[in-house]
Amino acid sequence: MTMKAIENNFDDLKVNELLKKHFIELRSVSPAGSTHVLDIDGLKDKTIKFWSIWDNEDLIGCGAIKVLGQNHGEFKSIRVHDKFREKGFGKKIISILLSKSRDIGLKNIFIETGSGNFFLPARKLFKSCGFKECDPFGHYKNDPNSCYMKVKV
Repeated sequence: MTMKAIENNFDDLKVNELLKKHFIELRSVSPAGSTHVLDIDGLKDKTIKFWSIWDNEDLIGCGAIKVLGQNHGEFKSIRVHDKFREKGFGKKIISILLSKSRDIGLKNIFIETGSGNFFLPARKLFKSCGFKECDPFGHYKNDPNSCYMKVKV
């Protein structure tokens, strides 16, 4: 398998469908006021770099890095396509994003994910990649529906 990362290809139909599914699903399982998922327009912000991850013509997943300030970034919209779930591709996507983070000079990466049972697989994945729970960062506040994590790059 040859994985490649393509930057900012939001107009690709497969990418567009995956992001829309991600947005709809996360909005449906997160309480109002505790939903921090970005839609496609939100991901186009100038502070965000987005990549889709491919194996030839197959979309494996996607992820983004929001630059929070000097040396700090936040992972956003990490999603593995259903076809590739539970096969180790989440770790591969995170590894690619950590490499991209180093490339742009970031030293710390944060993530906000849900604290409920639906988000347990995500929390386990991030912990397996070295993330540790931390206090809220950036614009986030203490929220019982959120879990904040951090890793040094």
